[in-house]
Amino acid sequence: MKTLSKKEILSLGLMMFSIFFGAGNLIFPPALGQEAGTSFVPAIIGFLCTGVGMPLLGVVAIAMKGGKYTEFIERYVHPKFALALLSVLYLTIGPLFAIPRTGAVSFEVGIRPFLGPDSLLTGQAMYTGVFFVVTYFLALNPSKLVARVGNILTPALLIFLVVLFVKSFVSPLGDIGPVTGAYVENPYLQGVQNGYLTMDLLASLAIGALVVNTIRLSGVEENREIGKVCIMSGVIAMVLMSGVYISLGYLGATSAAVMGHSANGGVLLTEATHILFGSMGTALLALIIALACLTTSCGMASAFAWYFHEAFGQKISYQRLLFFATLFSFAVSNVGLTELIRISVPFLIAIYPVVIVLVVLSLFSSVFGSRRGAYRWGIAFTLAFSIFDGLNAAGLQIAFVNDLFSRYIPLYAANFGWVVPAVVGTLLGCITSGNTSGELTEDFEDSGKTA
Repeated sequence: MKTLSKKEILSLGLMMFSIFFGAGNLIFPPALGQEAGTSFVPAIIGFLCTGVGMPLLGVVAIAMKGGKYTEFIERYVHPKFALALLSVLYLTIGPLFAIPRTGAVSFEVGIRPFLGPDSLLTGQAMYTGVFFVVTYFLALNPSKLVARVGNILTPALLIFLVVLFVKSFVSPLGDIGPVTGAYVENPYLQGVQNGYLTMDLLASLAIGALVVNTIRLSGVEENREIGKVCIMSGVIAMVLMSGVYISLGYLGATSAAVMGHSANGGVLLTEATHILFGSMGTALLALIIALACLTTSCGMASAFAWYFHEAFGQKISYQRLLFFATLFSFAVSNVGLTELIRISVPFLIAIYPVVIVLVVLSLFSSVFGSRRGAYRWGIAFTLAFSIFDGLNAAGLQIAFVNDLFSRYIPLYAANFGWVVPAVVGTLLGCITSGNTSGELTEDFEDSGKTA
């Protein structure tokens, strides 16, 4: 049986880190730290659960299915659900939120500090216009150019961040500020919810197949060994991610006394860098993040266009889908980073729990056997309540429903009303569906060994 060396596993872990690590993710931990203040520790632990832990489980779940996660969802839930879920995921990590965010973040960090209030809207439109035109032409002919630039930019960004982190720990901006906002009541759960904003769990369902294929190309064929390699390399990637997130969160926690409360994490990071390193440091950070956002935008736009090109039976050309993605992303990015984040929160609160439950259930597929009801009921119960959580986060509250659920559903007031129903739905599904074909799970998982 073929196994990978420690050096190969380390290389795979660094590759996984570079795929997950996007410049957009830099803006959320500082904002969390600034708001959480003295409750920073439980808040960042919650953030790491969904921003780091769940993406790792997503990759492992796909590895356990031999990379055939779409087929697994089609068989155990429903083919139409698989199509709907993957379409929503690619739209989310595509033109709805993630791609526009790359343009908004790079503008917020790199261009906005140099513009006056009267020229902000014009400057943003001009910058994002150029940004997405370049994205379109680079993604038209996917080549090694973007990958090579990314391989240079990721180490450059990491080196800059290490210097920033050391400086912020040795000479902190100020004392850790008081806890504010939603972090006052339950900092841990608020941190968990903010971890949704990274969208890394959603991306893991697309990235996982890439990681599995990379391992297979190295000569590893058995699902058990693939899963083992994914866990070890994933731990390496997530430890690095955790270090970045904790350091950025600490930077934010010590910033309020000097800077006050920033509109978003992009503004915070830029102002903190300027205080610590001056104008040259701010300019260098702006350049690195702008290029890193560009490579991320190209990769996500290309992935979106290819997925829907295949989903529509190749009836719509890759080029036309790519044009739509970049044009729509240009329009959305101009609402501004703060507004874009605000709009995305309710949607992510509604969809993230469904993916969490699906990943967790798939990890225990050997326990459930062929009880499809466990997946279907568990996901249905989750979605029924996560939709109300999303509506509440959007301010579209239904008073009598909220009153009823707040009385009888644990954690409903904190936008986690889906947790208990997910467990109840899964148990009901197990009881009612029965294990009519116990060998189905084994047959499916064995098929990955020869795929």
